[in-house]
Formats: sequence, structure tokens, C-alpha cells
Amino acid sequence: MSTVTDRLPTFPWDKLEPYKETATAHPDGIVDLSVGTPVDPVPELIQKALVAAADSPGYPTVWGTVALRDALVEWVERRLGAKDVRHANVLPVVGSKELVAWLPTQLGLGPGDQVAYPRLAYPTYEVGARLARAEAVVYDDPTTDLDPALVKLLWLNSPSNPTGRVIGKDQLTRIVAWAREHGVLVVADECYLELGWEAEPVSVLHEDVCGGTYEGIVAVHSLSKRSNLAGYRAAFVAGDADVLGDLLQIRKHGGMMTAAPVQAATVAALGDDTHVAEQRARYAARRTALRAALEAHGFRVEHSEASLYLWVTRDENCWETVAHLASLGILVAPGDFYGTAGERFVRVAFTATDERVAAAVARLAG
Repeated sequence: MSTVTDRLPTFPWDKLEPYKETATAHPDGIVDLSVGTPVDPVPELIQKALVAAADSPGYPTVWGTVALRDALVEWVERRLGAKDVRHANVLPVVGSKELVAWLPTQLGLGPGDQVAYPRLAYPTYEVGARLARAEAVVYDDPTTDLDPALVKLLWLNSPSNPTGRVIGKDQLTRIVAWAREHGVLVVADECYLELGWEAEPVSVLHEDVCGGTYEGIVAVHSLSKRSNLAGYRAAFVAGDADVLGDLLQIRKHGGMMTAAPVQAATVAALGDDTHVAEQRARYAARRTALRAALEAHGFRVEHSEASLYLWVTRDENCWETVAHLASLGILVAPGDFYGTAGERFVRVAFTATDERVAAAVARLAG
């Protein structure tokens, strides 16, 4: 009997372990800029909301409380430029990675169907296709590179992980129009949308992009980065009511429920912009420091206009760069984790503490 794991690639992060050991052996300890996990405190108002809802003995609902749906609708309209959003247009999920990995299966895709994603991309898009036994295909421009008769799910990712590239409003509008013309479902991973530095990311749900209708489009959002809630697994999708309605029924059967205290914490997080601005300022300072140090060390930064990463190269194989930085006690992610097109780049996260970022800057200065 074959197992599901037979369909999956080798877990990429296991390959980084020897370099992690090297970096950890540095006399001043490792500076881990590889994974991009938040390290700053969860804002107090969110913690208080979680604690206040801790006495939750009953089962939560998959669709979430009315208060949560109200908060999702209000945020999507206020922050994404969407119009006339209803409860039917939003759905909480148990972290965005879960949604990405299982969406093709939950949509009923399988052999003969194509799941398309950018040539440089978050590896879980491919994993989701493999779990569903669908065909994973990559593109540079979906409107010219793909066969719309075969593609059933088109992943967009703006701002991009790993490159930080932002898809402009005009290009988004063109892609959405093309997908609708051919009956292709567009799912846009917008988890870094509130972290634009040199460009202002735009949602596929923005009225100017989608024309005020959500037919054939879904956006994925997460509170992990903007609110330091990676440990809470708080995320949601918004868009086409028919698609989300089907997902709601499937997820009810699967018991895919966001914990009740996390739902309450999400309401608090989405209702407050102050903590988001404060966290952005922390990341901006770390980004500025690391970028200058990397460039002075001989790196070239490409894209990186948004997200939590710098996409950099020394025009050598990415594993040589990983080894070089590990010798300085700095751990980064090799670019080939995100596709063969990244084999001469590394991804540098600026999610470490101020103290660890300062240590990296000092080491790069030599």
C-alpha cells in the first residue's frame, strides 16, 4: 500500500541542519534569519482577548462567531478596498499553510487537473497539488504560459515569498480578467500585504481589480506576520461566496475549526491598527540595517520591495552562500527551496530581534 508521503518532496528545511550546526557554533551564537518566524511579543490587547475567552468549554463553529465574521468583513472592506462584502464572503481557517496545502483536495481537484503557481514560490503550493494528485505547473506570466483548459487553480502571491515582488494593480486586473474568461479559479496569497516597503501591495479583492464582484477569486490572509500570531494559527479567506460556501461545508465535515479563544483574539487584532504600525516600524528598521550590511558585504538585492525578506545574491550557487554566511554564524534560506530559478539566491528574513540583527550587521562588517 502506497502512503501519502510517497507523493511529497523531501522536506526542504531538513537539508539546512548541517549549516545550522555550523552557525550555532559561532562564539556569539547563531543569528537565525532563515525561517522568518515572528519573535516580538504578542500585543497586549490580543493576549487579553485570548485570556478573556479562555473559558470556552463548547465546540467552536467552523464559520466562526458573528463577531468574528463582522470583524473579517469590516477589515476586508477597510483595508483591501473591497465593496459590499457579506458574511458569505469570509471564512476563518486554521492558519494559512493548512489552507494552502489542502485547498486543491477540498476543491475536488485530482489527476488531469493543473494547479499553477509562480516559478519562484512558497513550496506548499506544490505540496497541495501533490496531495490532491493533481499536476503542479509553474509560470512566469499565467496569461501566456498556461493552458486554461487544464488549469483549475491559479495561485498568485503578492507580495511574494521569497522574492518580495509586488504584482501591480494593472497586471492583477489583467490576470483576473483572463482567468474569468477561461473559468480558472484565482486564489491570491496576500499574507504579506500589510508589509509593503517600496511598493504598495494591492488585493485582488480591490474594487478596481475585481470590478466589485468576487466571482472566481479568493484572497488568503494571515495574522501571523502583521500581529505576531504565528503561534495562534489565525488566518482567513475572503472572496467568491460559492467557493467559500462549498469550503465551509467540507470543513464542517472535517472538523476544521479555529479555536474559540483564537477567534476572540482575531477580532481584537483586526480591530486595532496601532500594533500593526508599531510592528511595521520594527521590521522597517531591521530591514534597513540588514540591507545596508548585505550590500556592503558584496550582495545584490533584487525585488524585495515588500514582505519580511531580502532576496539577495553573490552570483554563486545558493548553497555556497549559505555555507559562507553560516561560517559567520548567520543562517539563511537557500533560494532553491523555492524553485530552481532561485538557485543563485538566498532569502534573508528580518524577523530576528534587534539584538540579533545588530549581531548579524556587525559580523557582515567583518
